[in-house]
Amino acid sequence: MPDSATDSPHQSDQQQPRTLLQNLGPGLITGAADDDPSGIATYSQAGALFGFAMLWTTAFSFPLMAAMQEICARLGRITGKGIAANLKRVYPNYIAYSIVLLLCVANLFNLGADISAMGSAAQLVVGGSGVAYGVLFGILCLVLQVFLPYRNYVRYLRWITWSLLAYLITAFLVRVPWGAALRATFVPSFRFDVKYLMALVAVLGTTISPYLFFWQTSEEVEEIRVRAEDSPLQKKPWQAARHFHRIAMDTRVGMAVSNLIAFFIILTAAATLHASGSGSVIQSSADAARALEPLAGRLASFLFALGIVGTGMLAVPVLAGSAAYAVSELFHWHASLEAKARRAPKFYSLLTVATLVGVGLNLVGIDPMRALFWSAVVNGIVAVPLMFLIMFMSSNRAVVKQFSLPRYLRIAGWIATVVMLLASVLFLVSALRRTD
Repeated sequence: MPDSATDSPHQSDQQQPRTLLQNLGPGLITGAADDDPSGIATYSQAGALFGFAMLWTTAFSFPLMAAMQEICARLGRITGKGIAANLKRVYPNYIAYSIVLLLCVANLFNLGADISAMGSAAQLVVGGSGVAYGVLFGILCLVLQVFLPYRNYVRYLRWITWSLLAYLITAFLVRVPWGAALRATFVPSFRFDVKYLMALVAVLGTTISPYLFFWQTSEEVEEIRVRAEDSPLQKKPWQAARHFHRIAMDTRVGMAVSNLIAFFIILTAAATLHASGSGSVIQSSADAARALEPLAGRLASFLFALGIVGTGMLAVPVLAGSAAYAVSELFHWHASLEAKARRAPKFYSLLTVATLVGVGLNLVGIDPMRALFWSAVVNGIVAVPLMFLIMFMSSNRAVVKQFSLPRYLRIAGWIATVVMLLASVLFLVSALRRTD
C-alpha cells in the first residue's frame, strides 16, 4: 500500500518527467570515476606500447560494463541495501567478509597509486613537491566528503566529471591517422604474447572493477534515503518503471563517457608516444603527461596533467567511499554521506582511515606502478566470484521479488562474467610468470 495519501501508484506515475541532466547521477559519477589516474596510466601504457591495437577494447567492454553496472544499480534500488548487505543476507558470512576484505585491500593500493599520481601531475604543472600535493589532495577529498551533505556532494562530483573533457581536447591537439584508428576500433586484433595479454587484461580489469559495483549500488541506496517520496521498490513497486528507465539512461551515459575517454587516452598515447618509440618510458599517468610535451606541445601536456588531478578528485572519494559503505553494511553501522559525521561516526571513521592510508602510502614513497599491479591482482581475484554472486542474487526471487532481470541484461551480465573469468585467469597466470 502507498505510505500516504500523497504517495499513490497513480500519482507516482504522473510525476513531472525529468530532463537528461536531472537523470544523471550515480551512473555518470561511477563511469567518470572509472577513469581514475591508475586507469589513465593503464590506458596510456596500452596505447604507448601497442599503438591503436587496443582501441577495440573500449567498444568491446562498453556493453558489458554498462550491463553489470545497471544490474548493480537495480539491486540497490530494489532492495534498499548495498552489495555487502545483500551478500551477507543471502550467503554465508565468510563469503561476504572475504569479498569485502579483498575489496578494501585493492582499494587501498589503488588510493595510494591515485594520490601519488595526482601529486606528480600537479608537480608537472606548477612545480614544487609532488608528495606535498598528494597529501593536500587527499585531505581535500576527505574534508569534502565529511562536511558536504550528500545532495551537495553529488553536485560537486557531477561538475568534476567535466575534467574528463581534457582528454578529448588533448586528442585533437595531436595528429591522428583516423582511418587506421577507426579500423583498429572496430576490427579487433589479438596477440598471444605475455606483454599483450597482461595489457589486455589490465585494460579490461580497470574498466570492470569491483569498487564500481559497490559504489553505484550504495549510491542508489543513498538516493532512496535523501528523497522522501522514494522507497526500495520492494515497498513501492509502482515506482519501478520510472526508476529502471532512469537507471538505464544514467548508467549507459556514464559508461559511454568512461569508455569514450579511455578511447581518447589510448588514441593520444598511440598517436604520439607509440609513434615516436617512447612507449617503454611510461610507468605512470604523470609520465604520459610529461612525455607528451615534446611531441604534442605544452598545452596537450598541461591538459593531460589537469585531467589526472580532476579524475583523482573524483576517484579518491569513490574508492574510499565504496570501502566504507561495504564495511559498514557488514556490521549494520549507519552509513550515509547525507548524515552528519556525529550521526554516522563509524562510517566516517572508515572513510577517514581509508583516505589517510592512501595518503600515508604516498608519504612513504609507494611505487605507483607496483601499487597498481597489486591492486589489479586483488581485483582479478575478487571480481569474478563477485560477479557470479551478483548475477545469482539478481535472479533470486527472495532478493529481487518480482523484479527479475530482463533478458538483455541477463545475457550481457553473464557474458561479462565469463569474459572477466577468462581475463582474470590470463592475468593471474601472467602475473605468476612475471614474479618468477
